Amino acid sequence: MILSVVGIVAYGLWRSRGSDTTDAYLRAGRTMPWYAMALSIMATQASAITFISTTGQGYVDGMRFVQFYFGLPLAMVILSVTAVPVFHKANVYTAYEYLEKRFDSRTRTLVSIIFLIQRGLAVGLALSAPAIVLTVILGWPDDWTTVLMGVIVVAYTALGGVKAVTWTDFQQMLIMMAGLAASLVMAVYLLPDNIGFGAALTVAGAAGKLNPVTTNFSWGDRYNLWSGLFGGMFLALAYFGCDQSQVQRYLTGSSVAQSRLSLLFNAVAKIPMQFLILLTGAIVFAFFTFVQPPLLFQREDMAKLTRMPEYPALREKFDAAFQSRQSAARRLAAGGGAKEEFQKAQADLDETRKQAAALTKSNDTNYVFLHFVTNYLPEGIVGLIIAAILAAAMSTISGEINSLATVTVIDIYKRLINTEAADARYLLVSRLATAFWGVYAVVTARFAKNMGSLVEAVNLLGSLFYGGILGVFALAMYFPRVGAAGAFWGVLAGEAVIFTLHFTGATSFLWYNVAGCLVVIATGVVISRLAVR
Repeated sequence: MILSVVGIVAYGLWRSRGSDTTDAYLRAGRTMPWYAMALSIMATQASAITFISTTGQGYVDGMRFVQFYFGLPLAMVILSVTAVPVFHKANVYTAYEYLEKRFDSRTRTLVSIIFLIQRGLAVGLALSAPAIVLTVILGWPDDWTTVLMGVIVVAYTALGGVKAVTWTDFQQMLIMMAGLAASLVMAVYLLPDNIGFGAALTVAGAAGKLNPVTTNFSWGDRYNLWSGLFGGMFLALAYFGCDQSQVQRYLTGSSVAQSRLSLLFNAVAKIPMQFLILLTGAIVFAFFTFVQPPLLFQREDMAKLTRMPEYPALREKFDAAFQSRQSAARRLAAGGGAKEEFQKAQADLDETRKQAAALTKSNDTNYVFLHFVTNYLPEGIVGLIIAAILAAAMSTISGEINSLATVTVIDIYKRLINTEAADARYLLVSRLATAFWGVYAVVTARFAKNMGSLVEAVNLLGSLFYGGILGVFALAMYFPRVGAAGAFWGVLAGEAVIFTLHFTGATSFLWYNVAGCLVVIATGVVISRLAVR
């Protein structure tokens, strides 16, 4: 684990030699090959949250979360045809520079601030995940582990810029793939002797965990085929087409073709990767059907629960439910007809865990996979998987604080504060801005405790803002008659609708992206036509 962290940081700094100008620091001089950009794009999205929270999501809720990504391939094709050539032709450092070229400075400033708020909050969530990992393994207070991870990432990101970020992402993604494969193989290998892969799937399926496609439509259901295809596509369009943390990856490309290849690679690879991560969570569920899990997977919360007067009764109920579930699962795996008995025992066990979580005011979804890794896997494999999780964390955090620094310098400092400074000055401010956002991430990470599934939390957070941002870029690229006033007020109207939907609970968060985008477009078109009249 230590060797991987030190080696990756050293490799990234070595590859980033020559990042001594603002262009080299923020855009790598537009020299990056497609394969480095492709894995960097994937690594920036595949954070530690992907490993520890998505597997927990598969354990708790099954595989239906994979539908969240069904619209991503369509989004990648659309962006390859539209956004990539537009951004390359505009020769911009940030996506939001293009908005000033198309509309005005007011619209650019508004969207830049929205990005800084959204991504600034998200980077704290991304940093909280590796803090959880190191706390579980080393037993250190999570405040210490948060600071440690923050210092490591800020060090190579501030020194090497986007080139260091991209090349470390490249190596980190390779480690992540190895860790993912090892996790799935070991989850199957550790099943009881008389329980094979097929039997594990039978047990997981009986519990409703093998549900990658849900065709029933409901506005309140977060994950079904329709919300994934439409809501997921709009979210992917916004994230990969308007979020600087992703746009900056393919702005470093040496050509439009290289940038397009990086996006199309993700279109092909992303769904299979998420499927395997969720399948790992489902197999871990099958494993804990035969090997008794703790009542709560978070050790501190479990220790707190044992000191409560309600604990003995809950423990007795949990043990009885597990024994009943295990017995029914063995008959089910052997081809017997014990499905109803199994499902009843599963419901009793879930209810007991729910009561325990309510007493301790906790949510242990993010600790399921870590408990499995640290308690049941051999030491060498544990090191590989933890290295993969830390690699995922560093890749995401470095990409996010680098993009936050870029927007801070290019869209705020250079345009509003110091417009005529020397290049060396902007380079220095870029490094300082990177350090600032790293410190900000450390401070905000502590507020991510007990937020439930981090992978859901981070996507919910993005959906509160992405619809408005996507809408204004759609106006810029596809509605040539819409003016600056329409774009500006359209963004505000879109955000107002999104937050109304959120606080009223009218629909699940994936639809925020669709609603917000359409409201921005409609408002922009109407205001622009009224202005002409």
